[in-house]
Amino acid sequence: MHRNLPKCFFPWVFADADISEVAQLRLVNSRSHCAGRVEMLHNRQWGTMCDDSWDLQDARVVCRQLGCGAALSAPGGARFGRGSGRIWLGNVNCTGTEAALSDCRARPWGENSCTHGEDAGVVCSGNLHP
Repeated sequence: MHRNLPKCFFPWVFADADISEVAQLRLVNSRSHCAGRVEMLHNRQWGTMCDDSWDLQDARVVCRQLGCGAALSAPGGARFGRGSGRIWLGNVNCTGTEAALSDCRARPWGENSCTHGEDAGVVCSGNLHP
């Protein structure tokens, strides 16, 4: 079930789930595995999230999904550096109770007017077992 997963995944969080879109999320470009630029795998390609409408509710879902505790902030403006490749989601609108970022409302995959200067990030408290 955990074949070929990058080191940044936390497979024990998803022990009862198939490896699906739920598990294909990562935080990059930070010294902490619980902070960084948000990236999601879609169609076998990593891409970023646009910071349009990005807020603490969205960050809360990311932190929960990765088992990283509470959301402390939801920085935009590529605070954790500019990504490359696709910008997968824009206008993400989570209620904060979703199990995964892919469960939140958003514009269709890849449909946005963002640049990588608007890449979204999160900072979580860092607890591995909230």
